[in-house]
Amino acid sequence: MEHTVLQHMWIAPLVALALAQVAVVATSVYLHRGLAHHALRLHPAADAGCRALLWLTTGQSRREWVAVHRKHHAFTDREGDPHSPRLFGFWHIQLWNVYYYAREARNPDTIRTFAPDIAEDWLDRAVFSRGLSGLAIGIALLCLVFGVWVGLAAGLVHAVLYVFVLAPLINGLGHWRGAQNFGNTAYNSRALAWVTGGESLHNNHHAHPRAPKFSMRRFEFDPSWVVIRCLAAVGLVEILGAPVRLAPPGVEGRARGESNDE
Repeated sequence: MEHTVLQHMWIAPLVALALAQVAVVATSVYLHRGLAHHALRLHPAADAGCRALLWLTTGQSRREWVAVHRKHHAFTDREGDPHSPRLFGFWHIQLWNVYYYAREARNPDTIRTFAPDIAEDWLDRAVFSRGLSGLAIGIALLCLVFGVWVGLAAGLVHAVLYVFVLAPLINGLGHWRGAQNFGNTAYNSRALAWVTGGESLHNNHHAHPRAPKFSMRRFEFDPSWVVIRCLAAVGLVEILGAPVRLAPPGVEGRARGESNDE
């Protein structure tokens, strides 16, 4: 029996990687572009679906996430930013981003000030406010589908990938090193954008927070934009702004912040 379990353990990292990508894209599409910046409007069915996915894979509160992120934009890389590597150090954010996020999410003034439009509805009160229950059910489903040991291993690897690798890279490296199209304190990583749902095109996002698409130049790829276009094609998402397009470097010089969505 142990030999059979070991034979199937190779599935665990693949499942974990898939779960991490689902969580990253749902966070980017729903929490970030939809709720935090109003670049999208989701159909009620898509809204409920994204909330369910995030409940099962991250246990995050949508109101807390939006409030912390908006405060980050209000105080980017200066006193008051909840998770700036320029204030706290790169490795502090990379390794302990979850601590800085949780600390700010517990601040009632942050929630009141930066997420007054995100009110709890009956789904939040009945289901989605119980984040630990969502994670427990998510792990139980993994165990039911893949077996106990594979399910537990997949859940653990997913947690490490999402909490200690992907999310911190956006907040940490995204404000530490990389390329820039615009003159702000954030940076782009074309390579990491492929595995962070486009979120690592962070310099672009800080220049145009309400742009629904984060890729703005040739060879920049935003995976979440592909998902958004698919959802829009079937009427589950309404795109509220035009994507920003920049000329190739050298055609019009370094970008200064111009866009065609304003």
